[in-house]
Amino acid sequence: MADQIDLMRELSVKTGTKIVMVVLDGLGGLPDDVTGKTELETANIPNLNSLAANSICGLSDPVLPGITPGSGPGHLGLFGYDPLQFRIGRGVLEALGIDFDLQPADVASRGNLCTLDDRGIITDRRAGRVATEISRQIAKQLDGMEIDGVKVIVEAVKDHRLVVVFRGDGLSESVTDSDPQRVGLEPQPVVAANKASERMAEVANRFLGKTSHILSGHYPANGLLLRGFSHIPHYPGFEEIYKLDACAIASYPMYRGLAKVVGMTVVKTGLTLADEIQTLKSNFSKYNFFFLHVKATDAAGEDGDFNRKVSVLEDFDRYLPQITELKPDVMVVTGDHSTPATLGAHGWHTVPVLVFGKFCRPDQVSAFNETACIGGGLGHLPACYLMPLAMANALKLEKFGA
Repeated sequence: MADQIDLMRELSVKTGTKIVMVVLDGLGGLPDDVTGKTELETANIPNLNSLAANSICGLSDPVLPGITPGSGPGHLGLFGYDPLQFRIGRGVLEALGIDFDLQPADVASRGNLCTLDDRGIITDRRAGRVATEISRQIAKQLDGMEIDGVKVIVEAVKDHRLVVVFRGDGLSESVTDSDPQRVGLEPQPVVAANKASERMAEVANRFLGKTSHILSGHYPANGLLLRGFSHIPHYPGFEEIYKLDACAIASYPMYRGLAKVVGMTVVKTGLTLADEIQTLKSNFSKYNFFFLHVKATDAAGEDGDFNRKVSVLEDFDRYLPQITELKPDVMVVTGDHSTPATLGAHGWHTVPVLVFGKFCRPDQVSAFNETACIGGGLGHLPACYLMPLAMANALKLEKFGA
């Protein structure tokens, strides 16, 4: 996909047309055991269905068929970066999302406060989504350790999430996670991938050992899991590749971090969907590309709450006319991956997508859901092709070749 980035850089032109990309995190689902319908098929979403009827629709693979993506790869694909080539660790995204001053030699990791039983087995990877204020108190207790000349900086992010930054000489990101990403297992030791990363693994394990004693009395947040060890990457940005003045509207820190990595301007917004829509309206005249992120669909799916995910989709549908009334030239609605409530986790399943615009050549799809989109004119495509499609429909790409 380096060729795609180069081609976009060559063909992109700056124009006044506007693109809105709405990412309903974890959008795709699976049929309910009782009704046989997915969350999208169950939800009352007349506005999304009407938009689909005037759009070209299809299904996308965030990475490759059968591969379950994390949120980082899922979004990078939507932004036109091949996630197999442009890899990024969760830790960096969390750090950038809270405006942490990450240094080039730092190794950042995502911390999950978790619940351990008396045998040290993980019973809840998110400690009941403990309140952010509690996370702040815990972060203060963990912050400031120094281990073998490495300073460990701990800051709260949101709910059960922390960012843990290791600052010192000779640290490598090439280590494994302590988070097995499953309940019913013990936290794993951090393991070095090579000789150069042995120091990082040793420091991380010593930190986790000290942490376990500090957290032992903090039920339900009596454990800490680390994953996504990473240095800050340097990617070609949106303005360089697409000639876009890009704006990101996201209430969750990690997605603000992703937007920063690709050079978007991250504007302040509130925690609710209503806040995000108002932020879009307030900034619509200032930018020509908007990434609008909706987290609640994914959170409901991860919690296995089918009905709540349906409600989130219906809530977004009620707000959709406020976006379309802005009259963007092109609108993309999709997800970064599927999070079926029946699975209770990210899935490898394809994700519904629609592209709306004057030049999109609408197909016969009349409802926005997994089954209907199978027959859409976009067919089944890699997610990283959506940015070129959005650019083309916004008349932002010159002709290729003579």
